[in-house]
Amino acid sequence: MKLAAATTMAGTLSTPGYALPQSGLGGIPVPPHERIVLDNGITLIVIPRPEVPLIAFQAVLRGGALGDPQDRPGVAALIAGLLDKGAGARDAFAFADEVEGVGGSFAASAGSESITIGGQFLSRDHELMLSLLADALLRPRLDEAEFDKLRARQIELIKATKDTDPSELLGAYGRSFLFGRHPYSNSVLGSETSLAAIQHRDVLEYHRTQFGADRLSLIFAGDVDTAWLKKAITAAFASWNKALIPLPMPKQPVRSRKRKVLLIDSPGATQSYFWIGSVGVDKRYPERAAVDLVNTLYGGRFTSILNTELRIKSGLSYGAGSGFTRGNAAGEFSLRSFTQTENTIKAIDLSLETLARLKKTGVSREDLDSARAYVLGQYPLTLETAAHWAAAMGELELYGLGPEYIESYAPALKNVGMQNARMVIDKVFPDPREVTIVLIGDGAKIRAQLKKYGPVTEMSLTQPSFAPES
Repeated sequence: MKLAAATTMAGTLSTPGYALPQSGLGGIPVPPHERIVLDNGITLIVIPRPEVPLIAFQAVLRGGALGDPQDRPGVAALIAGLLDKGAGARDAFAFADEVEGVGGSFAASAGSESITIGGQFLSRDHELMLSLLADALLRPRLDEAEFDKLRARQIELIKATKDTDPSELLGAYGRSFLFGRHPYSNSVLGSETSLAAIQHRDVLEYHRTQFGADRLSLIFAGDVDTAWLKKAITAAFASWNKALIPLPMPKQPVRSRKRKVLLIDSPGATQSYFWIGSVGVDKRYPERAAVDLVNTLYGGRFTSILNTELRIKSGLSYGAGSGFTRGNAAGEFSLRSFTQTENTIKAIDLSLETLARLKKTGVSREDLDSARAYVLGQYPLTLETAAHWAAAMGELELYGLGPEYIESYAPALKNVGMQNARMVIDKVFPDPREVTIVLIGDGAKIRAQLKKYGPVTEMSLTQPSFAPES
């Protein structure tokens, strides 16, 4: 069976209808859809799902934080926060009132490699939906007063998080220390230092040079009139040109072969929050299914090895987990947990021991089958609604992946064997002697003991950046 063939309207055909997976493989088929590339480079994907009178949309603009000035991360995030704070003829209040008045949703956010706008409207409000989206992308006001308020709010949020829940910032500190000069080291949201340095002109310049038709993918899923939408998108975006500068692409980071430690000193803290990481794999890693199954066993569910040791058996923590971040280049593998200050070294030692045990003994066939059943049960739940499919197709476009990335996943999970698991344990999961350890805690009580793990770099939690001073 073939999916409906894509047709063109004022555009050029990019891809014919995608073929559904063969029956019997047990995969999740990508729904019938049309994929068109307009003359100016915009990719339009339409997924008709008329059973519910809703339209979910995802607008993915490639670039994201990779396009930030190296010394001023946070520009893309500020732009994302400003896209619905006035656009076209609507000021911030009028824009929000239009969305809320029809019970819709409209939200923008920045990631390492994209700025994404997602939302959902009743199908009867499709004209308003497209008007708001086109205004936000083509005609955002990027008002200076709104910029000043948003930047100040973000700086205060970081400061407040340090006071109330510093564990929320562990990833920012961890990636900064792990990736060094690589763009993945920068916090997408920026730091107190970088946000203070960003000027209104930086936001205007980013929009002028990095918003462009060739970077945009538009995905609509739901009760949508496909013929109307293709005409309307062509009319609304036909005058938009390509971005003025090339799309930034990350190079592959290099994995460190030495262990290093960063202590973020928080005097008087009663708990230590720790993050242990290494360079992992990218989106295209061929053994993705095996990586996911092994990580499920190691730190991806409540009964994982890591959580069992740190919470259930020892009582050192209320929770521990691990995971991979994957992009066009390899992101991080990391595990994280927290414990009482006096148990910091015990908890880190135990975490490293679990990683060493995984590397040495691997996983059993019984455990692998258990993880397989767990992931196979969870995966379909992520692809149930029109909004799920809009987001999933947006991800495929962002990373240049085909529908087989979704359709072949369940069959790949079923085919993971002991040899596949052993291979990713050897190649992907880090040696505990080669990891980066980052922790927030009371330096006076744990500083001396941390030296056994390797060279210790230190900074204060009150320092207004996520990187230690060089």
